[in-house]
Amino acid sequence: MKTRFSTYDIICGVAELQKLVGLRVNQIYDIDNKTYLIRLQGTGVVQKITLLIESGIRFHTTRFEWPKNAAPSGFSMKLRKHLKNKRLEKISQLGVDRIVDFQFGSGDAAYHVLLELYDRGNLILTDFELTTLYILRPHTEGDNIRFAVREKYPVERAKHQDEEFRLDLLDDLMEKASPGENLRQILMPVLNCGPAVVEHALVLHDLANRVMPKGNTSAAEEDAPEEISKKVPNSKKQRKQRNLQNAKSEVKLFDMEKDLPTLKIAVQSALNLINDGNSGKSKGYIIQVKEEKPIENGKIEYFLRNIEFQPFLFAQFKEYEFAVFESFLEAVDEFYSTQESQKIDMKTLQQEREALKKLSNVKKDHAKRLEELNKVQDDDKKKAELITSNQSLVDNAIRAVQSAIASQLAWPDIHELVKEAQANGDVVASSIKQLKLEINHISLILSDPYDNQSDIESEDGNDCADSTVVDVDLALSAWANARRYYDLKRSAAQKEQKTVDASQKALKSAERKTQQTLKEVRTISNIVKARKVFWFEKFYWFISSENFLVIGGRDAQQNELIVKRYMRPKDIYVHAEIQGASSVVIRNSTGEDIPPKTLVEAGSMAISYSVAWDAKVITNSYWVTSEQVSKTAPTGEYLATGSFMIRGKKNFLPSCHLTMGLSLLFKLEDSFVSRHLGERKVRSIDDAPFENSVNQSDLTDMLSNETSEDLETRQAVSIPEEDRKDDNSDFPNTEVKIEHDTGRISVKPNSLNSEDKESIAESLPKEPINEETLIIVAGPSRKKQQSNSKKNRDKARSSQPEIKLSDNASLDADTSSSSQMKRGQKGKLKKMKSKYKDQDDEEREIRMMILNSSGKLKAPINTSKVVEKPVIVNEAEKPEKTYNPKPKNQVELDETEDTPAGVDMDILNSLTGQPLEGDELLFAIPVVAPYQALQNYKFKVKLTPGTGKRGKAAKLALNIFAKEKTCNNRERDLLKSIKEESLARNIPGKVKVSAPQLQKMKK
Repeated sequence: MKTRFSTYDIICGVAELQKLVGLRVNQIYDIDNKTYLIRLQGTGVVQKITLLIESGIRFHTTRFEWPKNAAPSGFSMKLRKHLKNKRLEKISQLGVDRIVDFQFGSGDAAYHVLLELYDRGNLILTDFELTTLYILRPHTEGDNIRFAVREKYPVERAKHQDEEFRLDLLDDLMEKASPGENLRQILMPVLNCGPAVVEHALVLHDLANRVMPKGNTSAAEEDAPEEISKKVPNSKKQRKQRNLQNAKSEVKLFDMEKDLPTLKIAVQSALNLINDGNSGKSKGYIIQVKEEKPIENGKIEYFLRNIEFQPFLFAQFKEYEFAVFESFLEAVDEFYSTQESQKIDMKTLQQEREALKKLSNVKKDHAKRLEELNKVQDDDKKKAELITSNQSLVDNAIRAVQSAIASQLAWPDIHELVKEAQANGDVVASSIKQLKLEINHISLILSDPYDNQSDIESEDGNDCADSTVVDVDLALSAWANARRYYDLKRSAAQKEQKTVDASQKALKSAERKTQQTLKEVRTISNIVKARKVFWFEKFYWFISSENFLVIGGRDAQQNELIVKRYMRPKDIYVHAEIQGASSVVIRNSTGEDIPPKTLVEAGSMAISYSVAWDAKVITNSYWVTSEQVSKTAPTGEYLATGSFMIRGKKNFLPSCHLTMGLSLLFKLEDSFVSRHLGERKVRSIDDAPFENSVNQSDLTDMLSNETSEDLETRQAVSIPEEDRKDDNSDFPNTEVKIEHDTGRISVKPNSLNSEDKESIAESLPKEPINEETLIIVAGPSRKKQQSNSKKNRDKARSSQPEIKLSDNASLDADTSSSSQMKRGQKGKLKKMKSKYKDQDDEEREIRMMILNSSGKLKAPINTSKVVEKPVIVNEAEKPEKTYNPKPKNQVELDETEDTPAGVDMDILNSLTGQPLEGDELLFAIPVVAPYQALQNYKFKVKLTPGTGKRGKAAKLALNIFAKEKTCNNRERDLLKSIKEESLARNIPGKVKVSAPQLQKMKK
């Protein structure tokens, strides 16, 4: 199969790309370390064209969406720095070599991107003087040529052709050719158009496989075929099939007088093709071969496998299938974009062939065994009939040998006696073929006495071919030996019937298994091809209980990417107060306030993807708005990749257990999406919108700072009955219940008197209480976290906040005033101290007012002062200092939003964790999320910190899902198409898997 551009492909491709000259570079992305996308945009028109270049392989425009790297590589950043907003001024081929020069900008501001399309390939960025600024593959050629940064690119090294090849030079060229050299080898170096064009010209004029003679023609014709056939080239992989065909075909000698004029015509046609390629109007062709699919129901189907892309339908491909495209680069784009699909189809085809081959082997074995049993029956019957027909002869032979044995002759003497009798022409002795005295048998040569041909002997003295060697038992008579063979025949017949019955069952079972295998293979193939990888799958992600997309970074680069590219206004940033926590963003597609339950779930995700998981330490998380997250560092300092400044008030979330879940989301066909709308939405007691005069953000602010070690408990804040006066109050008292395991909040409005209204209104903060500046430092990668798990565990434990009782001094004073404590009061006090140990003065004031407490009120908090000094959470999180007050260059990302809000909602609504009967499911996506977000999902297991490996946990979960009683056939097919590595990818670390009846399933 063709894998890279040839010289003629470059000629046609460069000519076709001239339409891009004048466009400006909008952005540059990298697919992998060798492949880059350059997005070009026209001036004054809404026109975007994407140019794809791959080192050593190809270049072409593309209309497909290629998966981009999460963070741009160093080469991509260098290209962005020098080429962004530059105009593409020129595209040219260096000489006649396989090197393409893309020039961006002009004059002293020009930059060149040199793409080498031979050998291992290369990609070089140079300035206007061709001095290398960045190179993909530094190396050295010979002693003098170095490809490295700050070295000048050796343009003279490229192959050049001073003038066009003339036909009058062909005579000298052929005379100087080496004996046995192929015409294609002779012409390729001088025509500089690639092997396909030369081969086309030779095949078209019947000159293929012509080789130069050795000496004079008559002498060469004798020994040429054997020697010349060894010199037929067997070059590159993409031409393996054609070369094998050429090698098998007849090798002919080149005749200078007869073939030279035809060769000149052929060369002229090749030169004409080169001129046509330079016009830039070449069509595109994908050459295909037919692969026969396994036969079903007597119908033959074919799968067309792409093997070549060409700018012209060459003569050597006239017997192949082909697809035609409007332009050459369009064919190239189609060829490479369907490579993965072709690989899947070929793998499916191979699996189908293997399954059918196994079935064929079973059938062949079945037929062979029956044939052998039938043959045994026929042989036994024939031997029995021959013994019966030659009864007298058989009895005489048995008596003769028995007589010799009875005379106590030695076995060698009996052999000699038989040989003497055979020499004397004794009929009985002549019928004895072999003595098998060790088993008391003799072998007799018997023939049908009623067949006239049986008495005729061949010319060489041997018996007629109708004679058969039959073993007889010396202990039995002729009749008894015949009966023995009849018994063997009946036994073989019975064995045949048993074999037929057993084989038919085995054959039917094999056929069922084969059909099932074929069905599964094709189904999985269709699922894999239909599987679309969504943009958020490169991150940690899940969909909250209320249908908000939550994403988190895997490392520092992804944290940077999420905040700078994917976080929008109205989005919420969530982080955990621990080293190495992921930067989590809640994508707010509705524009309304994020519900508390989603905030709690996002906080649980932030904690789980940190060192807290391996250390098994529970810590706090908090959320801020997108406007509070900044990349701007204080003067004289800079922030490393993945680090951000948080300015303003942090809204702390309740503590939560380290409990995640592994589940599956199913992609619905578009017509079935409406059946699942509303599965994930904001819910309340009456499943109605949350309505009361205190808005959600204020309520969340009042409750967010509370932390609790026990997540199963429910905390209630209520107003005594005697304080309720007016049920129709505009400022009602509220009774709030928080379920920390699910994040559910229930609110019941009650009334407050006017004094309470005023006191609460005055105490509630209209502005943030203070403005803090916090530096969030991106943590190490997961591998580094796991390798240093012990160190992280000790550090996390040491960083736990100490219990301070000063905040509850009034509580202690009130308690100590009583001379004697009632039973249980001491324990209750201890619990209260533990519960409110992290409560600050301001929060306590607000809560006391809400509760109408008689506790002592402190002076109101002055909110006018703003703390500008950065608050360093950890010594390890201090910003690095530099003498240069200017911050270092940060990662430059695309400012455009890749995924509009509407697209987000369409994707989320098309994914369901609760498939219904009759749904058309396209594929399944594994998802790891806080367990409370998966409560209603059909398939789920609980993940907690443990000692199990992620891969084994994923495999176990897949087995649990497949053994679910409610799992239907389509869902099982979708499960089989999921790769274990994609299932395990988002598991936080070493885990323990929990599921109902797990031990029973393991057994």
